[in-house]
Amino acid sequence: MPLPYLTQARAPLTCDIDAVNEYGDPLQIAIPAERALTVYVDKRELVTLMTLGAHPELLVLGYLRNQRLVKDAADIESITVDWDVGAAAVKTRHGIADIEAKTARKVVTTGCGQGSVFGGLMDEVDQIELPADACITQAQLYGLVNTIRLKETTYKSAGSVHACALFSLASAEPEMLLFVEDVGRHNAIDTIAGWMAMNMTPTLVASRTALPPEGAVPPKGGLSAEPAPTLPTSRASGTSLPPARETGALRLRPGEAGSAAPAGKEGAGLVFYTTGRLTSEMVIKSAQMGVPIVVSRSGITQMGHQVAQAVGLCAIGRATNRRFVCYAQPLRLKLQPDLAGPRLRAPETA
Repeated sequence: MPLPYLTQARAPLTCDIDAVNEYGDPLQIAIPAERALTVYVDKRELVTLMTLGAHPELLVLGYLRNQRLVKDAADIESITVDWDVGAAAVKTRHGIADIEAKTARKVVTTGCGQGSVFGGLMDEVDQIELPADACITQAQLYGLVNTIRLKETTYKSAGSVHACALFSLASAEPEMLLFVEDVGRHNAIDTIAGWMAMNMTPTLVASRTALPPEGAVPPKGGLSAEPAPTLPTSRASGTSLPPARETGALRLRPGEAGSAAPAGKEGAGLVFYTTGRLTSEMVIKSAQMGVPIVVSRSGITQMGHQVAQAVGLCAIGRATNRRFVCYAQPLRLKLQPDLAGPRLRAPETA
């Protein structure tokens, strides 16, 4: 079944305003251009997302996928975004069964700007199986953090946004596949999920009899790579979207779980990076996306830790410079102590 048609309605990420500094001097500064995007599914209003609008079609697709309203991109015929009216029109191929029941329950999460999810937050967690052999070296972790540090970002020019990124560990040096900033980290991770849905098969597999014990790594899944497809032409703009293979596309054979690799690079794993805290929402979404390792500049919550342990996800937080804390599944982290910075000395007491 073909992938959906997507418009390319990217909006400006910042706008300039007049302000006054601490000395009373007038100045012009850039601020994030937050805007409302109302999502309609088969002409039914679903939700309004507050977003920068960097990749609105991917955001909508990832949102629907992470909300478990669609299983994969092939369920959708088209996503058309029109910023003149602030709307995204989603046309599905066969409708969404029981959409009223699926959207009846809402959980307000700890996401910035009060993120929310439909249904039970823990639904389908026991169906997620992550690859057992995926791991990250300490050198790769440091390389990832340094890549983010050097990245030119909206945050550096305007502040007030969160960033998320997807990395491949196909080589010794992590390769950034996609970098997204938005007013909320839940929007940024949904956008990455949308990109993955256009370039990867679903990672959910048949339900297991039980979750692995705390600290255990799930059984190994199969791994293979195949050429990624070319994305279809946009209906609205008439221009061709970039071929998946030109954007570091990832592909798994249908029905397989396991480490995903860029086309032609078997054995590579995926790493998700976020500047935000590792809440249960972020950990669950990462696991749903099939990403076995998550790195954050911030810390982790109790529920986020419990979910990471249950599904075998390696959660690394407080990752700045050469310091970090591995909160869950340390067996996925290959330590290289000689690369670490000097130990902090405890203050001397009299």
